[in-house]
Amino acid sequence: MLKNLYNWTLDKAAHEQAPRWLAGVSFVESSFFPIPPDVMLAPMCLARPDRALYYAFICAIASVIGALLGYAIGFFLFEAVGQPILSFYGLNEKFADFSADFNEQGWIIVLLAGFTPLPFKVITIAAGATSMPLYVLIGASIIARSARFFIVAILLKRFGPPMKEWIDNNFALATTVVGVLFVGGFVALRYIL
Repeated sequence: MLKNLYNWTLDKAAHEQAPRWLAGVSFVESSFFPIPPDVMLAPMCLARPDRALYYAFICAIASVIGALLGYAIGFFLFEAVGQPILSFYGLNEKFADFSADFNEQGWIIVLLAGFTPLPFKVITIAAGATSMPLYVLIGASIIARSARFFIVAILLKRFGPPMKEWIDNNFALATTVVGVLFVGGFVALRYIL
């Protein structure tokens, strides 16, 4: 099933309405869809490097708006919708422990999940289920999702197909390292100031 969804998503990158599909995939990926928008973003940036930053902007905005849907699922529909989504990712049992400390360190978790390959939808649903302040979710989502998509777009625009191959092979490691450094910078500033 995931392979079919992946191929379906990839096919939309060549569609005449690809930017709209990109927005749609970015929106639903933040709340329930399992395929990240990077699947579309990369080939679109390679096909039209002059529009790479525009595509990153679409991803970032739609993803942040989609995070609000994930929050609503967690806040209003956790039992009916949120738990089955967590089950799909095998996280139901760990959620109780996770949610206990979630709001205390939530902004860091949102930053990391928004930037790394962690399932962002799980974080947005958790934010709603634990009643995280909405401004925290929105602020951290804007920073993390913008950073993630703009970095990918800039690298693809600048270095082209060789960068896509490198990203495909090292995406998880690269985004995790950059995400940890990014969040580490915020934590360091917090203790310095």
